[in-house]
Amino acid sequence: MSIDWLYQLILDRQANPSPESYTARLFGSGLGRIAKKVGEEAAETMVAALAEDDARLVSEIADLAYHVLVLMAARGIPLQAVQAELERRHR
Repeated sequence: MSIDWLYQLILDRQANPSPESYTARLFGSGLGRIAKKVGEEAAETMVAALAEDDARLVSEIADLAYHVLVLMAARGIPLQAVQAELERRHR
């Protein structure tokens, strides 16, 4: 699974919400809740980096990446915008 595939799945959940979808519920909770989840996951990633094993760190990084993608979708930021910014910084 690629980040692009995951982002497209998140966009689909946004466009076609269903009650059993965690992603759809996140969108329904609003931008503030989504941003808070990003902060929570960032903190958990920091803790895992400093005090947990690699498996736990990988799990927390995955949670953080997922929630950042949900935040991007909620704000209407395409994945390509972040890719372009990273490419610009590399030049």
